[in-house]
Amino acid sequence: MNNFTYEKLHNNLQYLKLNTIEELLDNCLEIAARDSKTTMEVLDYLFEQEKKHREAAAIERRMKSAGFPVKKMLEEFDFEFQSSINKKVIEDLATLRFVHNAENIVLLGPPGVGKSHLAIALGIEAVKAGISVHFTNTGNLIERLKIANREGILEKKIRDLMKFKVLIIDEIGYLPFDDEGAHCLFQLISRRYEKSSTILTSNKSYGEWGEIFKDHVIAAALLD
Repeated sequence: MNNFTYEKLHNNLQYLKLNTIEELLDNCLEIAARDSKTTMEVLDYLFEQEKKHREAAAIERRMKSAGFPVKKMLEEFDFEFQSSINKKVIEDLATLRFVHNAENIVLLGPPGVGKSHLAIALGIEAVKAGISVHFTNTGNLIERLKIANREGILEKKIRDLMKFKVLIIDEIGYLPFDDEGAHCLFQLISRRYEKSSTILTSNKSYGEWGEIFKDHVIAAALLD
């Protein structure tokens, strides 16, 4: 390969933004010549590395966009300690069929049993599968929705949150909502219903949700 061809190849790789291939090319060509690799083997390796790098970068972007407060993985969850949790059910959820079916998940239980851990872990599984995810604390979400409502842009805020295929709303019930907050949250969840998946965690039983929303009708409609 003469110098002109070599420079042209690198310039084209830069132009096409095949940065990983460009970075690996020289070393790969040396190894190929030493080990008598075929052109097809060299190309297959280089494009596979480019693909892996792009996939990893995409996952990193989606993780950042998701806003997880901590990183929790399913394999880290202690099912023996929390024997009340059916491991097979969680493994089935980890297949992400619920996302493709636009189904919702509600994780109920007292503090400390791992609800947030499981919600985040399922969210990370979705991120790894190329699915857009957003994590939010309920109190923070309610405040954002109320501000948008008062500024007359609640519809826009809901549309923004509709863009995520999985929305994780953590800690419903730790603090009661006022009427405005309950109305805004109901609008969001009802709009997502059968379109995208929502994962909710709560320390309150279903029977107590009327107290959280200060409206048993809204709570019943939401749970339905």
